[in-house]
Amino acid sequence: MKIKNSISFCVMMFTFFVYSQGVQLKKANSNYENFQYVDAIKTYEKVAKNGYKSVELFSKLGDSYYFQAKLKEANYWYNDLFLLNEKLNSEYYFRYAQTLKAVGDYKKADAMMALFNEANNSDIRAMLSKEQYDYLEEIKNNSGRYNIQNAGINSEYSDYGTSFYKNTLVFTSARDTEGVFVKKHSWTNQSFTNLYGSVITENGNLSEPEKFSKKINSKYHESTPVFTTDGMTMYFTRNNFLNGKKGRDKDKTILLKLFKATKIRDSWENIVELPFNSNEYNCAHPALSPDEKTLYFSSNMPGTKGISDIYKVAILEDGTFGTPVNLGDKINTEARETFPFISNKNELYFASDGHPGLGGLDVFITQLNEDGTHGKIKNLGEPVNSNSDDFAFIMDTASKNGFFSSNREKNSLGYDDIYKCTETIPVPKDCQQNLKGVVVDSRTQVPIEGVKVVMFDINYLKLSEEITDVKGKFDFGAVDCGNKFRIVPEQKDYATVENMVIITKESDLKDLKISMTPKLQPLQVGRDLRKTLGIDIIYFDLDKAIIRKDAEVELAKILEVMKQYPTMEIDVRSHTDSRQTIGYNLALSDKRVKSTIKWLVANGVEAKRLTGRGYGESQLVNKCADDIPCTEEEHQANRRSEFIITKL
Repeated sequence: MKIKNSISFCVMMFTFFVYSQGVQLKKANSNYENFQYVDAIKTYEKVAKNGYKSVELFSKLGDSYYFQAKLKEANYWYNDLFLLNEKLNSEYYFRYAQTLKAVGDYKKADAMMALFNEANNSDIRAMLSKEQYDYLEEIKNNSGRYNIQNAGINSEYSDYGTSFYKNTLVFTSARDTEGVFVKKHSWTNQSFTNLYGSVITENGNLSEPEKFSKKINSKYHESTPVFTTDGMTMYFTRNNFLNGKKGRDKDKTILLKLFKATKIRDSWENIVELPFNSNEYNCAHPALSPDEKTLYFSSNMPGTKGISDIYKVAILEDGTFGTPVNLGDKINTEARETFPFISNKNELYFASDGHPGLGGLDVFITQLNEDGTHGKIKNLGEPVNSNSDDFAFIMDTASKNGFFSSNREKNSLGYDDIYKCTETIPVPKDCQQNLKGVVVDSRTQVPIEGVKVVMFDINYLKLSEEITDVKGKFDFGAVDCGNKFRIVPEQKDYATVENMVIITKESDLKDLKISMTPKLQPLQVGRDLRKTLGIDIIYFDLDKAIIRKDAEVELAKILEVMKQYPTMEIDVRSHTDSRQTIGYNLALSDKRVKSTIKWLVANGVEAKRLTGRGYGESQLVNKCADDIPCTEEEHQANRRSEFIITKL
């Protein structure tokens, strides 16, 4: 009886445990779906400590930390997720790789990215990781260009997103913790952010921060401002909140919008939202071009490739705005591209975790060109970048002093901190080389006209196409140094062969020479038996008609075919180069024909099957006529024999 009661009690307790776990998970899932990650984590971790394991539990626990940029904590739970050895959404290979970088395990991170690439070969992040397989070496080369130090204005809370305003550094902070009714954000359990200002002193230090503007700061988030050079216009990020009214999307979430304010005397007035905002997507982190005619920002509006992309929009003369334009998939990926900044030199700095980096968000730079294109995207390297989130980089190009934000642990006071940086070594300018060349016949070295030459990147993405001119030449123009390209020529009479080209930085790229081998063609009257069989050119030494040893090897192939086809008849044609007189060359070529026929007859071919004629210098295959300087190789291309089939 006691045993029976004990079993019943155990069953009851197990049932209660399962029910309790289910209730807790339901509550945690609700918090997770509402982006209340702090509360979700508390519940998920209690369930995990009780021994409960599942893909859903570990993935959501990892995600709850990942979406707060706490990558080391996310790594702990993603480790457990992958130990389950169950089928996962391929996006988790990417997230796991990011967190592995955060703990310094780049080798395993690269292995995870390789698995991600296998499942997503058309994903921009996958293509970038394949193309930039040596990204750590490149980052190493770009490192050591800045001196950094804590800016001295950080609190124990989140401080980030700086902007220059006259002699003041304006930044974002969650330090406003005073009062009983201070609102806190459910994602991070910190106060909603406000704008603060700190005067930049003559020695470059920062004064004690003060709230920037009562008119701008609200009970929700304000962040990342940018100002016109006259100090009269301000663009900034705020939650969807204006004139005391909140706006929500279809899921009841208050998203981010861009706002504009105008300076009237000592107050910021006329706060209006920009016309391309929406309740259904975020717009945030504005930046101005040097001429202040273009506004850059981050958004996940329709057309976005990833979590967030960088856009630009024209600011028209009448104060209205054009249509936002996505900067394209050379900059934007399926991950996060955000926090743009444009320097006075028209350089775009931005943060991304989609481009290969050290972990989390890294800061990248690229030159913006007048025609709307941009240069090579370069990682700023250490110490600006780390294995944590590094973002919101700004730079005064005159003083070489700037600021950036990071949630790195070293010398940190809070969640995000602001760091001062001084450029000591400029980021190298974009290096470009002209990629051009010539396509020639591999046997005659004669240029081939009309060849389609296609340029692919390392992942076979087609970049450009050219058709060779009458001199066999093609020109792809300027390409970035450090890149690798696959050059593929195509012509129906020749075998296609791929050529790998590495663009170095040392010197100008010389003309690329691509040799194409003629395809083997069926035996046919009128065709050159040598070309049909793919036999090497039978050359003669200068001023000589003696059959060379290497020529005997090739003639033996002609001999063998004539034995296989006993009714085949051949017309042997011999040619010379242009050095010597016309009469001399005609006589020399005639001697060469006779030497060739004599060799074939001596080796078993009936004389009646062979005819021949010398053409001297009358049929040159290149430019090397009288008095035109040419190389010995070019002259030798004219000293040749042909074997034209006259009967089969």
